[in-house]
Amino acid sequence: MPTGESPHRRTGGRIRSEDARAAVLTAAVELVEELGYPAVTVEKVAARAEVAKSTIYRWWKSKAPLVMDAYRTVVEQRMPAPDTGSAAGDLTAFATALYGVSAHPLRARTLRGLMAEAQLDPDFAELFRAWVESRRAVVLDLLARGVARGELPPGADLEAATDRFFGLFWYRLLVGHRPLDPAEAAAHTAQLLAGLSGSQPTSVGVSADGELG
Repeated sequence: MPTGESPHRRTGGRIRSEDARAAVLTAAVELVEELGYPAVTVEKVAARAEVAKSTIYRWWKSKAPLVMDAYRTVVEQRMPAPDTGSAAGDLTAFATALYGVSAHPLRARTLRGLMAEAQLDPDFAELFRAWVESRRAVVLDLLARGVARGELPPGADLEAATDRFFGLFWYRLLVGHRPLDPAEAAAHTAQLLAGLSGSQPTSVGVSADGELG
């Protein structure tokens, strides 16, 4: 260490760097929720965060990874993995928080916009899928804990159950034919878990009179 240099100086630099990174992530989320993904630029993020563009490019090579990194961070903060002690409680808590986006129109619009961008831009789609997988991993873990506790059968198809869990959310969010009502989270969770209650999948056929059976 050079003569006269305080041991706190290096730590202070690290703190300033962490503060700048946090400011950039916050600015990116604010702008994408206010303006929509297409209107966000690195220049606008830098101005909002009060940092130089070069500071942003030290950590992210372009707008896409910056926005998705920022969005991943804020969603994990807004929706941490619950631990109520049961699969039903955990999934209900998570679904309640998930459906709660309906009370935040800008957040709902942002999710629709990010999904739309993922259909148009293959490079962005890769980043978006990685974020989706990170959220699926939370639900998969909640279900796996249910299996470990004996609440769900060991042969349950947790991947398919996770798809059904999020499928209802995305379908209602994107199509808008029915509301995303947090009050329905418990009922939807019960329906999902009921479908996993059997150790073997039940085959569904159609009888001569057209009835399922």
